[in-house]
Amino acid sequence: MSAVIMGIVNVTPDSFSDGGRYVDADVAIAHGLKLRADGAHILDIGGESTRPGAERVDPRVEQERVLPVVRALAEAGIVVSIDTMNASTAVAAVEAGARIVNDVAGGLADPEMLAAVAPTRADLVLSHWRGHSTDMYARAQYDDVVDEVVTELRGRVEAAATAGIAPSRVILDPGIGFGKKGAQNWAMLRGLERLVRVGPRVLVGTSRKRFLAETLADDPADADEAQRDLATAVTSVLAAQAGVWGVRVHDVAGTRDALTVARSWEEGSRWTSSTRSR
Repeated sequence: MSAVIMGIVNVTPDSFSDGGRYVDADVAIAHGLKLRADGAHILDIGGESTRPGAERVDPRVEQERVLPVVRALAEAGIVVSIDTMNASTAVAAVEAGARIVNDVAGGLADPEMLAAVAPTRADLVLSHWRGHSTDMYARAQYDDVVDEVVTELRGRVEAAATAGIAPSRVILDPGIGFGKKGAQNWAMLRGLERLVRVGPRVLVGTSRKRFLAETLADDPADADEAQRDLATAVTSVLAAQAGVWGVRVHDVAGTRDALTVARSWEEGSRWTSSTRSR
């Protein structure tokens, strides 16, 4: 069992978790370098918050925030992902050195996204999405959340292929916390193996999200960052066991350690089985 760790660098003043900490480019770059030292395989740079209720950001402002950070971290030899719903930002970030475009809207917020990414060499994360942060929970209506998410993401893979993006370049994200309420997120996580069977790589991001806090405390506001990070590490391990390609997290070191322990557990199980068969 293994999973790629994607570390989060929010260059925003209003992220739900760490808004304002890394809005300065130099601070964001230093944070990215620390996450890489902690074990991140990829750094995901975002300049627009997608927290519930967040307002959209002009692409020019977004690019002013992220491009210096993308360029510096790419020049440091790090695999960089750009977290954006805007085609113009995606292209500019790839030109600055990003190798992955992470679109939480699955190519649906900007109709130019798929066509813009197609001629680049970048991979593309397509997340399950049913609307912008201002009203996404109004669309959290499902008969079978796993079946519907899998079906809708299959459609995004087909749309990407039509635009010229081969499935081998696509990474699917079930969009945990996006257009899904508490129990729906848990049902989707429990059904991850069904999404993994679709074919492309799967990325899961549970990091510090509200549904974890709702599980840990009667009042989600009472679940502090350390509690959310521990819950994130547990869910990341379970996602890796379900076969996902990668996990997207704030706390890279804690997730790295959790995955290392889980791998040792599995290796111990295999060693025990091999000695019994002798």
